[in-house]
Amino acid sequence: MHTIAIAGKGGTGKTTISGLLIDYLCKNGGSPVLAVDADPSSNLNEVLGVKMSTTLGEIRDTVAVADQNPDSPIPAGLSKHEYMDYKFGAALTEEDDFDLLVMGRTQGKGCYCFVNGLLQTQISRFAGRYKYVVVDNEAGMEHISRGILPKVDTVLLVSDCSQRGVDAALRISQLIGEIGLKPKAVKLIINRAPEGGLPEKISDKITQSGVELAGVVAQDPAVYEYDSEGIPSVTLPEDSPARIGVREIAKKLFG
Repeated sequence: MHTIAIAGKGGTGKTTISGLLIDYLCKNGGSPVLAVDADPSSNLNEVLGVKMSTTLGEIRDTVAVADQNPDSPIPAGLSKHEYMDYKFGAALTEEDDFDLLVMGRTQGKGCYCFVNGLLQTQISRFAGRYKYVVVDNEAGMEHISRGILPKVDTVLLVSDCSQRGVDAALRISQLIGEIGLKPKAVKLIINRAPEGGLPEKISDKITQSGVELAGVVAQDPAVYEYDSEGIPSVTLPEDSPARIGVREIAKKLFG
């Protein structure tokens, strides 16, 4: 199992990159893939063209307050472990080549340590079934830093061509070391590059940072058009700039 974590500042297109990478792996011998939407504000299911049922955040909230809830949905005689086992299966959206797990946002307050432990056990058990686990993260990679998701092998930082986007990606690269993730590789992807090129200042900044550039994905008007129409990005034509860019990066990194 190889775990790929994708992170970056909001609005840089990392969810589209995640979806196209998952699609590439599924079509090129990488299936089965576990796709994990760990960004509360992202819509990985829409990029992949699948409907989700429930989120792990909702399940976690239910289990965390079950003892204080007189109308607890956990049936009498069923332990929290058994209930989590049952609900986890319902939260997994199963497709032919990949399965989708949506983390969701936790709404409750208080300590979630016990429930997070249950969640970690479930994910570890399921993750072993897959060749690849692709995690679309929020910038802080909270779920991974808490140890809920599998150990990371590759981190892909996604930025646009802006100074702010690149700075955010480089800050995340520093955070990775601070929280002790220790991935085998940390690489940068520049997305939405006009005509597929990089401004000199941005290129120099990346070189000076020491973070390896995995590749550049050209600006693709079709991505915006598909998003506006609610069409899954994974149905982009094979010759679209976004698909070509992600394909070349994936070939280089994962074969």
